Amino acid sequence: METVILAVVIAVVVLGALGGLVVGSRRKKPLPPPPTSVPDITAPPAEPHVGDEAETPRDEARRTIEEVDLPDGSAPVAVEEPPVPDVPVLDVPEPTAGRLVRLRSRLSRSQNALGKGLLTLLSREHLDEDTWEEIEDILLTADVGVAPTQELVGGLRARVKVLGTRTPQELRTLLREELLKLVGTDMDRTVRTEPEDRKPGIVMVVGVNGTGKTTTTGKLARVLVADGRTVVLGAADTFRAAAADQLQTWGERVGAHTVRGPEAGDPASVAFDAVKEGKEMGVDVVLIDTAGRLHTKTGLMDELGKVKRVVEKHAPLDEVLLVLDATTGQNGLVQARVFAEVVDITGIVLTKLDGTAKGGIVIAVQRELGVPVKLIGLGEGADDLAPFEPEAFVDALIGE
Repeated sequence: METVILAVVIAVVVLGALGGLVVGSRRKKPLPPPPTSVPDITAPPAEPHVGDEAETPRDEARRTIEEVDLPDGSAPVAVEEPPVPDVPVLDVPEPTAGRLVRLRSRLSRSQNALGKGLLTLLSREHLDEDTWEEIEDILLTADVGVAPTQELVGGLRARVKVLGTRTPQELRTLLREELLKLVGTDMDRTVRTEPEDRKPGIVMVVGVNGTGKTTTTGKLARVLVADGRTVVLGAADTFRAAAADQLQTWGERVGAHTVRGPEAGDPASVAFDAVKEGKEMGVDVVLIDTAGRLHTKTGLMDELGKVKRVVEKHAPLDEVLLVLDATTGQNGLVQARVFAEVVDITGIVLTKLDGTAKGGIVIAVQRELGVPVKLIGLGEGADDLAPFEPEAFVDALIGE
């Protein structure tokens, strides 16, 4: 029995030993094979030391210190050229001689309905009372005014009755002569800027809001420069912020000096200073732009009278030009009356005659104030302000 137990124990021990050998052989990993050769290692290049040559020296000619030009020790002097001032390029205004003739086509495009309508009615075989009433209606619609209309129709009736048979050319000549009588060919339409006893000539521009006074003043400066005059502009419209800037821009285009004051300042003071500087500079003309004023505001109109009185401390005004918007028609006559009461109007400037304005306003305003139309505006271009020429104007009204 003991022998059996001993044999079993020996067998267990043998089996355990064999199991441990198997497990140990499984856990053991194979080692990588040893390297066959030792790799070459390149040492980094050695850093150069002080005194080492960068490269192999070459044989070349060398100069001694006596042969080398050395500086004398004085620093070079930099010569600065004076800055060249920017010279503004000035406009060359279109000459005024015949300017209205050149603008005649622009005027006739909007105005010759009056002339064509009259010629059509006058060319009827029988001119009865109804026809003459139609002629009167055309004239009144064109803002000619009641009294001038009656005068024109009366003259036409008398001459047509004497003429009898009427050809188109005879009718056109007849109508042209009668219109010229109403427009007036014997009125002095010169813008007075050359007083005989002194310089400069003084011109003041007045009118209600929105008629284009500042633009007209700038364009008038171009007209004068085109005729060889020197000009100073006075920006006496101190109520409108952009008015002085606008006027100065017009002046800079033609080389005219502009005198301006603080915004909302005293316009009479600016006008006074403008005339003073104009005298000191020896210019030919001083143009004074005033603020637009409602003709119904008594205080503003009184201030305009003050501007006139202050300027006349230097010298009398040579021209007071009233700017009227031609499109306002008969309403413009009411404005004209009030301005004429405050300042002595010497001439009329009609603007916007290239639009819906009726040409008859020229006749009406001259009859109302007893002063001539001297300038007319026919567009927004810089040279669209023209001296008024009755013959060219009437020819534009009735067409070719």
